[in-house]
This record gives sequence, structure tokens and C-alpha cells, in this order.
Amino acid sequence: LLFGVYLNAQPTTSSKTETFNKTFIAELGGPGVLFSANFDSRFKATERLGWGYRIGAGYFPGDYRVYTTTSSGTYYNYRTKTTLSIPLGVNYLFGKANSDKMFEVGAGLTLFSRKVDLFDDYSYGDEYKESNIIGHFSFMYRKQPIDGGYSWRIGFTPIVGTNGNVAFSAALGLGFCF
Repeated sequence: LLFGVYLNAQPTTSSKTETFNKTFIAELGGPGVLFSANFDSRFKATERLGWGYRIGAGYFPGDYRVYTTTSSGTYYNYRTKTTLSIPLGVNYLFGKANSDKMFEVGAGLTLFSRKVDLFDDYSYGDEYKESNIIGHFSFMYRKQPIDGGYSWRIGFTPIVGTNGNVAFSAALGLGFCF
């Protein structure tokens, strides 16, 4: 009876704090070209700022030429085919640790399911061909809640073609941070 035993089944303070650094984003424009759904996260699971990555899937409709050669000559007509895009990239988030306002700077590649020419609508080299890769950059302002929830982002995303031309594009994204 002289010895008291103190047992506690649960710790009184939590040793783990949850970091909401993952975001699902539906984006118009940007590296997915027309529309894309993206997952964005930081490399370090315990940080909201710093280095991270994004991966997405998108689509846009497009025309391509089909050539037909007959005895009287070569003819072409246009066909419409949806092009799938896969934007991949790395980014860095700047901001204050306890703020919901951030600035993103990033770069990456977008893979396409067919050859696309974003820089010349009247090109004669737009026959249907499989796959294409372009580069992109991102300069985005983000509003991302500290404790998770709905987020949005808006910014400027230059796209670099395989021939070195640059197309200036904007992006608007709505998402959910968890």
C-alpha cells in the first residue's frame, strides 16, 4: 500500500502534428494545355514549403491530317482525336510557415499521346503521329489552408516546344489540400 503505481494508457500530449502538404488540383490551362487533374505534394512529409512534385492527367481535342493517295493525286482531310497529356514536374513553394499564401516556381515535362504543335495552327506538318514531349515552367500564386481544405492557385505557365518556341499560357486551379 505504500507504493503507488501510476499508469497512463495514452500520452497526455501528442508527439505528432499533422502536416497538410498534399493537394489534388483540377486545372484549366497550364502544362496540361486545356484541362488536367493533378496531385501535388512535398518531398518531405513534415513540411508544407520547399521542394515537391506534381503529376497529372489531362486532355484536349485536336485535329490532324489524314493523307489519301489515289491515281489522281494526294488528298487530305482532317480528323478529330482527343489528345491525352501527362504533366510531370518539380516545384518549390515559398512562403511563411504559418501562412496560407504561397508562391510556386517549377519546371517539368508534359507527355502527349500524339504529336501536337501548339505554336503553329496552319502548319503542314500536323499529320497524326504518336507521342510528343514539351517542357513547361510554372509561376503560381497559391492560397492553401494550413489545416487542410479547399485551395486555389493562379499563375503563368510558359510552355517550350520541341523546336524551342515558347507559348505563353495562364493557369487557374481549384483543389483540396489534405
